[in-house]
Amino acid sequence: MTAEQNALRQADSNLDASLERLFAFLRIPSISTQTVHAHDCRAAAEWLMEKLSALGFSASVRETPGHPVVVARRDGPARAPHVLFYGHYDVQPVDPLALWETPPFEPQLVMDAEGVKQIRARGAADDKGQVMTFVEACRALIEVDGSLPVGVTFVIEGEEESGGENLLPFLKANAEELKADLALICDTGMLDAKTPAITTMLRGMVGEEVTISAADRDLHSGMFGNAARNPIQVLCDIISDLRDGATGRVTLAGFYEGVPEISAEVREQWRRIGPSDEAGLGSVGLRWPAGEVGYTALEQTWCRPSCEINGISGGYEEDGFKTVLPAKATAKISFRLVGDQDPDAIRAAFRAHVRARLPKDCKATFVGHGGSRASVVPQTLPQLQKALDALTAEWETPATVIGCGGSIPVVGEVKEALGLDTLLIGFGLDDDRIHSPNEKYNLVSFHKGIRSWVRVLKTLAK
Repeated sequence: MTAEQNALRQADSNLDASLERLFAFLRIPSISTQTVHAHDCRAAAEWLMEKLSALGFSASVRETPGHPVVVARRDGPARAPHVLFYGHYDVQPVDPLALWETPPFEPQLVMDAEGVKQIRARGAADDKGQVMTFVEACRALIEVDGSLPVGVTFVIEGEEESGGENLLPFLKANAEELKADLALICDTGMLDAKTPAITTMLRGMVGEEVTISAADRDLHSGMFGNAARNPIQVLCDIISDLRDGATGRVTLAGFYEGVPEISAEVREQWRRIGPSDEAGLGSVGLRWPAGEVGYTALEQTWCRPSCEINGISGGYEEDGFKTVLPAKATAKISFRLVGDQDPDAIRAAFRAHVRARLPKDCKATFVGHGGSRASVVPQTLPQLQKALDALTAEWETPATVIGCGGSIPVVGEVKEALGLDTLLIGFGLDDDRIHSPNEKYNLVSFHKGIRSWVRVLKTLAK
């Protein structure tokens, strides 16, 4: 039996204990965006540091102006490559709590209607479960071989779900310590439940919050209706102009500068490996693609930019009815970027769009919520094919490269601060309900994710 097979067998025998460790991690309500959970974020960082220290890593909790970062290092054999593994221990808020079938921070192993075992908890898939696949792979290798086949540095942050503004300065400040040959990130998914994938395209993002204000207080709608400006109406008019109703295209000036067109060959490849519009949208109870005319749902999420309204608030929002004319109204808007689109230019174009449509007696204020460029992994990266081969061997299905509609700013930040290319290897599925009630991570994803990382690390060492 080879050393790799021994490590895989060790991972199998460790599975129950690995689940216990994951469940302990999931019980920590490390919600980074809510200040009441700041101590929980620190507790999650310290928990992870202790587990990595026990595996022989030189591990520490590093301070930032926000939540701390966990850094852990263990060198590999002489002349072996060194990889930097990134993940995050913070999680999204759990609202609406009433829609959870089980308490979000009481992880449980449940069975779905098709008999698939699932780990249900907030953070199960995003990102604690994915982080722990790598930790447990390292454990299996160390327990069998007494060492790792490559050098490994962990950087696990606590602000990914709340903007991550402190990560890039941290990476730059510690660039010498964090030197490596390749970055690995697990915050992605598979093509489907049987087909492993490496994500080679990620969209960038710009987040904007705009508030329209008019009167100096809420007004009685009978006494002031029609006569006074209604900020909700003004806001709705402004954001309705963000898209062309006939074509679905975003109307911001210069929005499509730097957006590449996909080739006919790529479109055909995606047609073969990806779901149809009906199948892809059918999983969430929809049928017809919206957005840009002439592009499939898959193309629109993998390689086209978007503009989405993520939330609107204003006026009376409690139970019952109140005839109020609100003093202000707020909308949260996100833009997903592709190609060479410039986040700063998109932000400026959005603010200009709003200001140009402001009527008299109204003013607009803005709050920015992060900005990042799109990322592309070079198809010529030597480690890409090695990792694809390792995934194919584990899942016994040819691994493929895919795009992703989401944004992972750390890919660009790792490139900027450390000069590293990144392999995005994750085992999540589209139905994992990340950011939603009843988030889950299939037990198979967790188990075979551990085994996959064993194979990837062994292969990268060759």
